[in-house]
Amino acid sequence: MMSGLGFTRLASSCTPRYLSTATAWRTLSNDIVSDCIMAPSAGVRCNSTAPLGGDKQAVGAKDDKGIVSYWGLDPTKVSKEDGAPWKWTCFRPWEAYSADLSIDLKKHHAPTTLLDKMAYWTVKTLRWPTDLFFQRRYGCRAMMLETVAAVPGMVGGMLLHCKSLRRFENSGGWIKALLEEAENERMHLMTFMEVSDPIWYDRALVFAVQGVFFNAYFLGYIISPKFAHRVVGYLEEEAIHSYTEFLKELDNGNIENVPAPPIAIDYWRLPPNSTLRDVVLAVRADEAHHRDVNHFASDIHDQGRQLKEAPAPLGYH
Repeated sequence: MMSGLGFTRLASSCTPRYLSTATAWRTLSNDIVSDCIMAPSAGVRCNSTAPLGGDKQAVGAKDDKGIVSYWGLDPTKVSKEDGAPWKWTCFRPWEAYSADLSIDLKKHHAPTTLLDKMAYWTVKTLRWPTDLFFQRRYGCRAMMLETVAAVPGMVGGMLLHCKSLRRFENSGGWIKALLEEAENERMHLMTFMEVSDPIWYDRALVFAVQGVFFNAYFLGYIISPKFAHRVVGYLEEEAIHSYTEFLKELDNGNIENVPAPPIAIDYWRLPPNSTLRDVVLAVRADEAHHRDVNHFASDIHDQGRQLKEAPAPLGYH
């Protein structure tokens, strides 16, 4: 049985697509038609392999509205709670949430062990060239920060995934938790892309920094997951500081407090009249949650335990 769950498309809507016009294929496809049920909150059903619509169309045909595929995978039609069409393909309504702004932003893990001090001063050292390069360009600084911050969760989740496969064991939910973190950070980037306009050398720097950081973190996680998570914990503490400075610039009028991008309003379930300041508050709260998760993960390793022995904080943004 073929099923389609959560597939996305480059276009916002696609016209019906079909299998081969050959009679044999139409007969076979009609025999194996099966409904696939989308996530409960979406309440959407679609046919996974059957030809869609009543008109016949040649294989590979294409119009101006979308992509037609032989495989007949129809894009899911999702609506908001008020019935309005959902226009985002990078996330779905059931992935949206309200940021917890009550989280303690001042919590700090005091470095006591040698490994903790190495992690702490590694992050402090990395902050210096960042301050020098971006100075008070907080919009571009946020974009750069998110291109780096989205890497550790993906790398950690990938390595835990491979470990789970090798050892035939569960991860305690930590694979999903770390991938959620990576996706959340990526959504921060998607948001700041709407309010910032990086120039060519900003983009070049992203290529260089991401290439170096990905491989360095990959090796660091293999050598010492405790050290890797502690580094991320301190990186998130620096992110909180950066977004606090961003807020000060907004409050002082040095940065225009423009309306919040539509993607941010839907992702964080913000009021329609929200501004950039509301977005930065939500992002800063997310970073504080990521700080807690990574320091917690490092503490687990520090006590000689495995991550799978402690339930992962799923959905903890």
